[in-house]
Amino acid sequence: MIEDDNEIAGRIATGLTNAGFTVERVDNGIDGYAMGTDGDFDAAVLDLGLPEMEGLEVLRRWRREGRTMPVLVLSARGTWSEKVDGLNAGADDYISKPFHVPEVAARLKALIRRTSGLATPVLTHGRVTLDTAAGQVTLDGKPVELTARELRMLNYFMHRIGRIVSQADLAEHLYTLEESCESNTIEVYVSRLRRKLGSDVVKTVRGLGYRMD
Repeated sequence: MIEDDNEIAGRIATGLTNAGFTVERVDNGIDGYAMGTDGDFDAAVLDLGLPEMEGLEVLRRWRREGRTMPVLVLSARGTWSEKVDGLNAGADDYISKPFHVPEVAARLKALIRRTSGLATPVLTHGRVTLDTAAGQVTLDGKPVELTARELRMLNYFMHRIGRIVSQADLAEHLYTLEESCESNTIEVYVSRLRRKLGSDVVKTVRGLGYRMD
Protein backbone atom coordinates (compact mmCIF):
# COMPACT_ATOMS: atom_id res chain seq x y z
CA MET A 1 0.00 0.00 0.00
CA ILE A 2 1.31 3.41 -1.02
CA GLU A 3 -0.60 6.10 0.87
CA ASP A 4 0.77 9.26 2.49
CA ASP A 5 -2.19 10.00 4.77
CA ASN A 6 -1.49 8.23 8.07
CA GLU A 7 -5.13 8.09 9.18
CA ILE A 8 -6.34 6.61 5.90
CA ALA A 9 -3.38 4.23 5.69
CA GLY A 10 -3.95 2.97 9.22
CA ARG A 11 -7.63 2.40 8.59
CA ILE A 12 -6.97 0.51 5.36
CA ALA A 13 -4.15 -1.55 6.85
CA THR A 14 -6.30 -2.61 9.81
CA GLY A 15 -9.24 -3.51 7.59
CA LEU A 16 -7.14 -5.46 5.08
CA THR A 17 -5.31 -7.32 7.84
CA ASN A 18 -8.66 -8.31 9.35
CA ALA A 19 -9.72 -9.49 5.88
CA GLY A 20 -6.74 -11.84 5.68
CA PHE A 21 -4.12 -9.76 3.89
CA THR A 22 -0.51 -9.16 4.89
CA VAL A 23 0.09 -5.44 4.33
CA GLU A 24 3.31 -3.51 3.73
CA ARG A 25 3.01 0.28 3.63
CA VAL A 26 5.12 3.19 2.41
CA ASP A 27 4.14 6.87 2.31
CA ASN A 28 5.77 8.30 -0.82
CA GLY A 29 6.02 7.53 -4.51
CA ILE A 30 9.75 6.86 -4.73
CA ASP A 31 9.75 4.24 -1.95
CA GLY A 32 6.50 2.80 -3.28
CA TYR A 33 7.92 2.43 -6.77
CA ALA A 34 11.00 0.69 -5.36
CA MET A 35 8.98 -1.65 -3.15
CA GLY A 36 6.68 -2.62 -6.01
CA THR A 37 9.67 -3.18 -8.28
CA ASP A 38 11.74 -5.27 -5.88
CA GLY A 39 9.02 -7.22 -4.04
CA ASP A 40 6.72 -10.05 -5.08
CA PHE A 41 3.27 -8.70 -4.15
CA ASP A 42 -0.15 -10.12 -4.98
CA ALA A 43 -1.60 -6.62 -5.46
CA ALA A 44 -0.93 -2.93 -4.84
CA VAL A 45 -3.15 -0.22 -3.36
CA LEU A 46 -1.91 3.04 -4.85
CA ASP A 47 -2.84 6.62 -3.97
CA LEU A 48 -2.38 9.15 -6.77
CA GLY A 49 -1.57 12.28 -4.78
CA LEU A 50 1.81 11.17 -3.41
CA PRO A 51 4.88 13.18 -2.40
CA GLU A 52 8.19 12.73 -4.29
CA MET A 53 6.60 10.84 -7.22
CA GLU A 54 2.99 11.01 -8.40
CA GLY A 55 1.01 7.80 -8.24
CA LEU A 56 0.35 7.80 -11.97
CA GLU A 57 4.08 7.97 -12.66
CA VAL A 58 4.69 5.07 -10.28
CA LEU A 59 2.08 3.06 -12.15
CA ARG A 60 3.41 3.98 -15.61
CA ARG A 61 6.93 2.95 -14.64
CA TRP A 62 5.77 -0.39 -13.24
CA ARG A 63 3.87 -1.19 -16.43
CA ARG A 64 6.72 -0.08 -18.71
CA GLU A 65 9.03 -2.41 -16.80
CA GLY A 66 6.65 -5.35 -17.11
CA ARG A 67 5.29 -5.43 -13.55
CA THR A 68 1.92 -7.15 -13.91
CA MET A 69 0.57 -7.25 -10.35
CA PRO A 70 -2.99 -5.88 -10.15
CA VAL A 71 -3.18 -2.27 -8.98
CA LEU A 72 -6.14 -0.70 -7.21
CA VAL A 73 -5.99 3.09 -7.37
CA LEU A 74 -7.33 5.21 -4.50
CA SER A 75 -7.79 8.89 -5.13
CA ALA A 76 -9.61 12.01 -4.03
CA ARG A 77 -9.70 12.91 -7.71
CA GLY A 78 -13.11 11.67 -8.67
CA THR A 79 -13.70 13.07 -12.17
CA TRP A 80 -14.26 10.66 -15.01
CA SER A 81 -11.23 11.98 -16.93
CA GLU A 82 -8.91 11.26 -13.98
CA LYS A 83 -10.30 7.75 -13.71
CA VAL A 84 -9.65 7.26 -17.41
CA ASP A 85 -6.06 8.49 -16.94
CA GLY A 86 -5.54 5.97 -14.14
CA LEU A 87 -7.00 3.07 -16.10
CA ASN A 88 -5.04 4.02 -19.22
CA ALA A 89 -1.85 4.11 -17.17
CA GLY A 90 -2.42 0.48 -16.23
CA ALA A 91 -4.67 0.47 -13.17
CA ASP A 92 -6.93 -2.56 -12.81
CA ASP A 93 -9.56 -0.84 -10.65
CA TYR A 94 -10.27 2.60 -9.20
CA ILE A 95 -11.99 3.78 -6.01
CA SER A 96 -12.62 7.44 -5.20
CA LYS A 97 -12.25 8.81 -1.66
CA PRO A 98 -14.14 8.63 0.63
CA PHE A 99 -14.61 4.87 0.52
CA HIS A 100 -15.48 1.91 2.73
CA VAL A 101 -12.57 -0.39 3.61
CA PRO A 102 -14.64 -3.59 3.15
CA GLU A 103 -15.15 -2.54 -0.47
CA VAL A 104 -11.40 -2.09 -0.90
CA ALA A 105 -10.83 -5.59 0.52
CA ALA A 106 -13.52 -7.12 -1.72
CA ARG A 107 -12.13 -5.47 -4.84
CA LEU A 108 -8.60 -6.60 -4.03
CA LYS A 109 -9.76 -10.18 -3.57
CA ALA A 110 -11.57 -10.02 -6.91
CA LEU A 111 -8.47 -8.64 -8.65
CA ILE A 112 -6.26 -11.37 -7.19
CA ARG A 113 -8.76 -14.07 -8.19
CA ARG A 114 -8.89 -12.81 -11.76
CA THR A 115 -5.10 -12.65 -11.95
CA SER A 116 -5.04 -16.31 -10.85
CA GLY A 117 -7.68 -17.24 -13.43
CA LEU A 118 -10.42 -17.78 -10.83
CA ALA A 119 -13.90 -16.37 -11.33
CA THR A 120 -15.53 -17.16 -8.00
CA PRO A 121 -14.68 -16.37 -4.36
CA VAL A 122 -15.39 -20.00 -3.43
CA LEU A 123 -12.36 -22.15 -4.27
CA THR A 124 -12.58 -25.94 -4.22
CA HIS A 125 -9.75 -28.41 -4.55
CA GLY A 126 -10.37 -32.07 -3.81
CA ARG A 127 -12.07 -32.37 -0.43
CA VAL A 128 -11.25 -28.80 0.61
CA THR A 129 -13.40 -25.74 -0.05
CA LEU A 130 -12.33 -22.19 0.84
CA ASP A 131 -14.75 -19.28 0.76
CA THR A 132 -12.33 -16.37 0.39
CA ALA A 133 -15.04 -13.78 0.99
CA ALA A 134 -16.33 -15.30 4.23
CA GLY A 135 -13.01 -16.76 5.38
CA GLN A 136 -14.59 -20.18 5.88
CA VAL A 137 -13.08 -23.59 5.18
CA THR A 138 -14.81 -26.95 4.87
CA LEU A 139 -13.47 -30.48 4.50
CA ASP A 140 -15.95 -32.89 2.89
CA GLY A 141 -18.61 -30.27 3.59
CA LYS A 142 -17.83 -30.00 7.30
CA PRO A 143 -16.47 -26.72 8.72
CA VAL A 144 -12.83 -26.59 9.78
CA GLU A 145 -11.49 -23.93 12.14
CA LEU A 146 -8.23 -22.35 10.98
CA THR A 147 -6.24 -19.57 12.58
CA ALA A 148 -5.74 -16.35 10.61
CA ARG A 149 -2.22 -17.38 9.58
CA GLU A 150 -3.33 -20.87 8.58
CA LEU A 151 -6.13 -19.34 6.52
CA ARG A 152 -3.67 -17.06 4.73
CA MET A 153 -1.40 -19.99 3.95
CA LEU A 154 -4.26 -22.11 2.58
CA ASN A 155 -5.48 -19.16 0.51
CA TYR A 156 -1.98 -18.72 -0.93
CA PHE A 157 -1.72 -22.39 -1.87
CA MET A 158 -5.21 -22.55 -3.40
CA HIS A 159 -4.42 -19.64 -5.70
CA ARG A 160 -1.36 -21.57 -6.91
CA ILE A 161 -2.57 -25.13 -7.45
CA GLY A 162 0.13 -27.24 -9.07
CA ARG A 163 2.88 -24.68 -8.55
CA ILE A 164 5.87 -25.11 -6.25
CA VAL A 165 5.88 -22.57 -3.44
CA SER A 166 9.13 -22.02 -1.54
CA GLN A 167 9.42 -21.38 2.17
CA ALA A 168 10.71 -17.90 1.33
CA ASP A 169 7.57 -17.19 -0.75
CA LEU A 170 5.33 -18.28 2.09
CA ALA A 171 7.23 -16.24 4.69
CA GLU A 172 7.07 -13.16 2.47
CA HIS A 173 3.32 -13.44 2.02
CA LEU A 174 2.44 -14.43 5.59
CA TYR A 175 4.60 -11.97 7.52
CA THR A 176 5.26 -8.24 7.23
CA LEU A 177 8.81 -6.89 7.22
CA GLU A 178 8.39 -5.92 10.89
CA GLU A 179 7.39 -9.44 11.93
CA SER A 180 9.96 -12.14 12.64
CA CYS A 181 9.66 -15.59 11.10
CA GLU A 182 11.72 -18.36 12.67
CA SER A 183 13.34 -20.88 10.34
CA ASN A 184 10.93 -23.69 11.24
CA THR A 185 7.75 -21.57 11.46
CA ILE A 186 6.58 -22.36 7.91
CA GLU A 187 7.03 -26.09 8.51
CA VAL A 188 4.92 -25.80 11.65
CA TYR A 189 2.04 -24.13 9.78
CA VAL A 190 2.20 -26.65 6.94
CA SER A 191 2.02 -29.44 9.51
CA ARG A 192 -1.04 -27.81 11.09
CA LEU A 193 -2.79 -27.65 7.70
CA ARG A 194 -2.04 -31.31 7.12
CA ARG A 195 -3.36 -32.23 10.55
CA LYS A 196 -6.62 -30.34 10.01
CA LEU A 197 -7.21 -30.98 6.29
CA GLY A 198 -5.46 -34.27 5.57
CA SER A 199 -1.86 -35.44 5.35
CA ASP A 200 -1.85 -35.20 1.54
CA VAL A 201 -3.31 -31.69 1.24
CA VAL A 202 0.15 -30.11 0.80
CA LYS A 203 3.06 -32.10 -0.61
CA THR A 204 6.72 -31.46 0.14
CA VAL A 205 8.95 -31.03 -2.92
CA ARG A 206 12.37 -31.86 -1.52
CA GLY A 207 14.83 -29.01 -1.76
CA LEU A 208 12.32 -26.65 -3.38
CA GLY A 209 9.29 -26.13 -1.12
CA TYR A 210 5.67 -27.26 -1.18
CA ARG A 211 2.93 -27.88 -3.71
CA MET A 212 -0.84 -28.33 -3.55
CA ASP A 213 -1.94 -30.52 -6.45
